[in-house]
Amino acid sequence: MPKKIVKKIKKQKPKTKKKTKIPVKLIKYLEKAGVKHKILEHKTVYTAIDVAMTMKKKMQEIAKSLLIKADKDYYIVLLPSDNNLNFDKLKKTISKETKKEIKTIKIPGEKIMENALKIKTGSLTAFGKLHKVKVVVDKKMEKIKKAIFSSGSSNHSIEMAVKDFIKLENAILGNFGIKKKIKLTKLKKSTKNKVKNKKITNKK
Repeated sequence: MPKKIVKKIKKQKPKTKKKTKIPVKLIKYLEKAGVKHKILEHKTVYTAIDVAMTMKKKMQEIAKSLLIKADKDYYIVLLPSDNNLNFDKLKKTISKETKKEIKTIKIPGEKIMENALKIKTGSLTAFGKLHKVKVVVDKKMEKIKKAIFSSGSSNHSIEMAVKDFIKLENAILGNFGIKKKIKLTKLKKSTKNKVKNKKITNKK
């Protein structure tokens, strides 16, 4: 009888999510500004819901950052992560600020964003001055004392006072967010990670 050939199957190691570093440019930018903030290190997250669940924060405390193109100009738009963007209201906000009628507003694709801001995918921060674009903030954010802002790293976030962020970025304010219903499910024990406060920069 022919011998059975047994193939050895190599056990595949589970893929580990690559950690990303917080941009050095952002650290220097915040330190130079002398604004009080915390750099929070956490597990790899890609959405505002993940951030809220990981840090055990309310959705409205997480600032969602979107890059938008209004006619020929780019803006970073911030609104509570439990809000959807109303394009018509945003159009009115920017038109009022620039004193010229904005005809079209759209969210550009990743490749366009990379070319326009000279950044890699996933490295957009909430800090417009860092990318040389203006920032537009929904007025609902003003009701929150502190918020979590995108740092351009999937493993780090910036916590700071909303009023300090608005002042730092000289942000345009408007009403363009629409509340949406989101259900947060509890994190499994195996996925729970403690958030570490890595650095605090005190106001000079």
